[in-house]
Amino acid sequence: MKLVFAFVTLCCAFFSAAAQYQAHQLDGNTLHIDTDAGQVSLTFYRNDVVEAFYQPTGVKQLPSFSISQQPQPLTLQVAENNDSLRISSASLSVAINKSPLQLSYYRGDKLLLAEQPGYFNQDGNHGFRFALTAGEKLLGGGQRVLGMDRRGHKFPLYNKAHYGYSTASSQMYFSLPAVLSSNNYLLLFDNSAKGEADLGATNADVMQFSAEGGRSSYVLVAGNNYPAIIDNYTSLTGKPPLPARWTLGNYASRFGYRNEAQVRDVVKRFADLQLPLDALVIDLYWFGPDIQGHMGNLAWDSNAFPQPEKMLADLKADGINTILVTEPFVLTSSKRWQEAVEAGAIAPGLDGKPKTFDFYFGNTGLIDVFNLKARDWFWQIYKGLAEQGVAGVWGDLGEPEVHPDDTVHAIGMANEVHNAFGHQWADMVYSGMRRDFPEQRPFIMMRAGAPGSQRFGMVPWTGDVDRSWGGLKPQVELALSMGLFGFGYIHSDLGGFAGGEKFDKELYIRWLQYGVFQPVYRPHAQEHIAPEVVFHDHDTIDTLRPWLNLRYQLLPYNYSLAYQHSQSGLPLMRPLFLLDQQNPALMDENNSYLWGDAFLVAPVTEPGVKSWPVQLPGGVWFDYFSGKRYAGSGKVEVPVTLDTIPVLVKAGSFVPMVAPMANTRDYSSRELTLHFYADSSVDCAKGEMFEDDGKTPDTIAKGQFELLNFYYLNQDNQQKFELRRSGSYQGMPASRELTLVVHNQNAKRSHISVDGRYIQLVPQQARFNRMQNVAWYDKASRQLKVKLDWQADKTQLTIK
Repeated sequence: MKLVFAFVTLCCAFFSAAAQYQAHQLDGNTLHIDTDAGQVSLTFYRNDVVEAFYQPTGVKQLPSFSISQQPQPLTLQVAENNDSLRISSASLSVAINKSPLQLSYYRGDKLLLAEQPGYFNQDGNHGFRFALTAGEKLLGGGQRVLGMDRRGHKFPLYNKAHYGYSTASSQMYFSLPAVLSSNNYLLLFDNSAKGEADLGATNADVMQFSAEGGRSSYVLVAGNNYPAIIDNYTSLTGKPPLPARWTLGNYASRFGYRNEAQVRDVVKRFADLQLPLDALVIDLYWFGPDIQGHMGNLAWDSNAFPQPEKMLADLKADGINTILVTEPFVLTSSKRWQEAVEAGAIAPGLDGKPKTFDFYFGNTGLIDVFNLKARDWFWQIYKGLAEQGVAGVWGDLGEPEVHPDDTVHAIGMANEVHNAFGHQWADMVYSGMRRDFPEQRPFIMMRAGAPGSQRFGMVPWTGDVDRSWGGLKPQVELALSMGLFGFGYIHSDLGGFAGGEKFDKELYIRWLQYGVFQPVYRPHAQEHIAPEVVFHDHDTIDTLRPWLNLRYQLLPYNYSLAYQHSQSGLPLMRPLFLLDQQNPALMDENNSYLWGDAFLVAPVTEPGVKSWPVQLPGGVWFDYFSGKRYAGSGKVEVPVTLDTIPVLVKAGSFVPMVAPMANTRDYSSRELTLHFYADSSVDCAKGEMFEDDGKTPDTIAKGQFELLNFYYLNQDNQQKFELRRSGSYQGMPASRELTLVVHNQNAKRSHISVDGRYIQLVPQQARFNRMQNVAWYDKASRQLKVKLDWQADKTQLTIK
C-alpha cells in the first residue's frame, strides 16, 4: 500500500500579537481580516456566538468537530477608524485593534474577554492567550477532580484513563477545552489535538489554551444569563436528542456476565424480588471466555452464549433492553484481524502498514474511525448486532486508551485528532442507527468524546472510579462540570468500580441513594463484590427498595427533564448558581446540587453521620422525607438516617409522579399524582410535564407529544390551580385519574371546586381511596389531596 502523507510543521510560522492588519471584507456573517501573517475570520453564528478562526500561512488546519450549527441570518454592522474595527450583532461586538492585531469582546458596554496578546505559534504548539480579571471564576475543562473553580490550575487536554481515581485528578477520560466564566461568557478552544489549558497557573492574570496542531480557532458564547449561555452553546454544538424512556430506568451491569445462564439468572432475581429493571449491560465476556486475547472478535462466543437471538428476544419480552460493550481495538489474535486488515479498517503507521502495538489486552491495531472504509466496516458489525436485537451500544476505551504518536489517521496524526476519536466513533454509530434503524432511538454510552458529542446522544460516565468513600466524593463535581457543556447524561458507576477488599454496606447504600438523582441509574463494578442489589442481604435490599421505586415514581418528572435538556441544553443535574447569578460563591459548591427545578440534593459521602450539610441557594425548601421547612441562602445541617439523604423540594414546585412498576414497558400516566409544595412565600408558580410514547425518534419535531402545564395562584385567601393539556400522540391517555397533593397546608380547607363544581371533602382516607372526585385533608402530614377525572384541555381547581 502506498501512503501519501503531507506533514507540515507548526514551527514554520510564527503568528503573534505582532500581526498587522491589511484589509477586511464582510461576507454574510463572516468578517475576513487580511494580515501580514495570514487571514483571521470572525463568524457570527448567533447574535451571542462568534468564532475567531486564525489561519496563518502554511499552517495545517483540521475541520471543526464541535460546531454543527449553520450561521443564522443576522444583521451585522462594521465600523472603522484609523486604529481599529468593530463588528457588532444585535447584542455582541468585537473590537479589533489593527496594530498589533488584537480582539476584545463586549456585550453592550461590558467587556467580556480580551486577547492578551491572542494567537501564538511557536515550539510546535499554537493557541491563544486571554486576560483574566480579578475574582473571575472558571468552570469546565471536562472531567477533573480539582474543585468546581478550575482557575489557578494547569492541566493536559488529552483524553486519558485514570483507573481507580478518588479525591484528586488533573487528567481523566473526557477533556473539554472549554470554560464557563463568572464574567458571563463561555469560551471554547475548538481544537481536537493533544494540548494544555493553563487557567492562570503560570500567570495569575492570563488564561492560555495550546495544542500540537489541530485547529487554531476559538468560540466566544454570551447570553443574558447562564441558562441562555448554555442554550446558545448547545445550539452551536448540537442539542442532545431525547433518549428512550427506558434509559432512565434501572440497569443490571457488571464486569462481567460470563454466559447466558448468568444473564438470565440476574434478570430472574430482580423479578423474584419485585425490583424494577429496564436494561442489562454485557461486558467483554460476550465475545471471549477471558479478558485477554479476544478483543476485536465482536461476535458472540457460542460456547457461553449459544442462542443470542433467542436470549435477546426473551429479555425484550420481559421489558429488558440489552447493551453490549465494544472497543475500537482489534487484536492480532482475534478472529477478525485479517478481515479488518483487508477492509482497510486498521490505522496505519508511518510505513503505511497496519499499525500494531501492545497493551493490556494483547497485541492490537486501532480502527481508524476517521476513515470512511473503516467506519463502514465497523458499522456493519453494529448493524448486525442491532438486527439481532441489541438495544444499545457501549463504547469503551475510546480515549483511545492507548494511542501511539506515530499512528496515521485519514485526516492527521494521532496527536492531532486524539481528543476527537470518541466523538467520531459516536457519530458513526449514531448516523448508522438513524439511517438503518429509523424507528429506534439510539443509545450510545461512551467513556470519551469532545465538545459537541452530545448531539449524537452520547451517554458518558465518569470512568473506573475507586470503590471507596473517596471515589464517591467527587461525583457531583464531575457531573456538574460536564453537564454545563451539554453532557446531561453523565453518571458514575454506582457503588464504585475498582478495588475494594470487602463489601462496604453503608458506602453502597449511600452511592445508590445518590444515584436516584443522577441521570443514569447504573450500578457497575468488578465482580468480586456484586454491583447488583439483588445479590446482597435482605436489609440492604429493603433499605434500597423504596429508592429504586422512587426512581420509577419520578419518571414523569425525570423524562420532562430529559425533554428540557433536549430543548435548552440545561442539564438534569444543575449547579446551584443557576438559581442565583448574583452569588458567585455558589459556583464553588460541589456537593449540593439541583435535580431539575424542584429538587435540591446533597449526597452523603462520609460514613456514620447523623446529619449532613446542605447549601441553600435562597428561597424556601421542604425536606422531602420529614416536611421540615428551610429558608435562606446559608448552609444547614439536615438530619439523616441510613434510610435518607438530604433531598429538599423548592416551595412552589410541581412534581408529577406515578406508581412503581416492574419496568418502563409498564409505564403509564393514566393514573397521575401531582404534588405541589405550597408556601406563604409563593404567590404564583408553574410547572410542566412532557409525554410521548417514549420510543419513537423525532417526536418533538413531528409534533407527536403532549405537554401538561400546571399553574398556581394564591390570591384573596384562595388557592387556584389551572391544569392544561396540549398536543397528542398515539397511545396518549384520553383522560387521567389525577390526584393533586397540596403540601404544607396549615388548616383544612372547607370549600373545594373543580370547574365550578363542588368537591366533597371526606373525613377518612379509606373513603377517599375508594371514591372519585373527592378530597381529603391529612392533618398529620398537612397534606390536602384532591382526586379528579382530568379530561378537559383546561381544568381549574379552587381551594378556599
